[in-house]
Amino acid sequence: SSTEEEDEEDVEGEDFDDEEPLVGIFTKRLAWAVQSMAHKRCVVEELVSDLLGVLQARLSNNFFPVLQPAIAVGSTFEGWSASERDAVYHLLVPLKPPHAHTFHLELGTAGEIPAESFVRVALECTCVRNQRGNTLCVLHQPKEAPRRNPNSSLLSTLCTDSYLDVQKIAGWFQNLVRSTWRHAPRLRGYSMKVLPSRRSCKLQLTNVSGTSFLVEMMFGVQRGDSDVFLSSQNTEATFTPSTVWAESYAVAEAKFFRHMAKQAQHGTLHLRCLQLCAGTLVSPSFSTYAMKTVVMHLLNTIPLASWRRREFLLRLQDIMCYLRSSLEEKHLNHFFFGNENMPEDIILPPAFQAAEPLNLFQCLLQDPAAHANALCEFDEL
Repeated sequence: SSTEEEDEEDVEGEDFDDEEPLVGIFTKRLAWAVQSMAHKRCVVEELVSDLLGVLQARLSNNFFPVLQPAIAVGSTFEGWSASERDAVYHLLVPLKPPHAHTFHLELGTAGEIPAESFVRVALECTCVRNQRGNTLCVLHQPKEAPRRNPNSSLLSTLCTDSYLDVQKIAGWFQNLVRSTWRHAPRLRGYSMKVLPSRRSCKLQLTNVSGTSFLVEMMFGVQRGDSDVFLSSQNTEATFTPSTVWAESYAVAEAKFFRHMAKQAQHGTLHLRCLQLCAGTLVSPSFSTYAMKTVVMHLLNTIPLASWRRREFLLRLQDIMCYLRSSLEEKHLNHFFFGNENMPEDIILPPAFQAAEPLNLFQCLLQDPAAHANALCEFDEL
């Protein structure tokens, strides 16, 4: 946050050209919003870390999913959230299989965005042989043998037909949060309300001064050792079965913006450009995610040194031109498929680099009326 404070001072003292007074106004207002949210980001990460620490200790000796440290994702943590007032702090909580269980990923059809996948849960053999004889695991115990604490079985409580059930996971986690919130010292300074959600855990946190902010914890199962997860996030379908998990690239996207932040010099405004464009966007025809994808493509081609204040309006023009061209051609490549120009610290499944690029504007190819409407809405933007 100290860097952001210095950035704000620089903005106030910058001598902008007379014909570009809006540059100073926009960057100054965005700097204030970024500085305010930076403190809240740190608070949210600390609170969620404490909460998960308590839950991990509570769940250490049973057969429920093993909760991993949360990963901060989304526009608020990436630094370009369009509105501080409506900001939601998103975190992904990876799930690992408990002892004697395995997760088998059944991936959706290639080319779907997001691809709809499933997580099948299976028991694995953990039988132990020693001098006293064989100790049979849960899988190989006789059916008539009594089971220890049957209510803690992952398959019987959080699965549907042996598939991990998103809605059951969300309900289970929400109940855990309600019963555990006061057990961590740092959490006692906040009142907490669990908001309705069928596929995640949404919390409204309020401190002693009455300031509130929203936190949403989604759940994910990692695809191998990559930065791609099967996530509990909602899909674009009108109805999503509770056993469907959507392939998510949010972790890889967050790592991309962290990579850019490490390379950027003080005063680089690529996040401000994206923040301004996303805040202006009110069109249902092309989403904030499309705007984010455009900026990521441009960051891979335009050097960060050219995203400084003097080029602010030029970079905004580049973003608009790229989006306009993509709309006219009805084609916008997904950033992670078939993209060979990827930072080394982002780990993708091997098939991604050789894959055919996926078109985020596929719907415009199939619907001429939607395409015409998108062009009109772009002109308004």
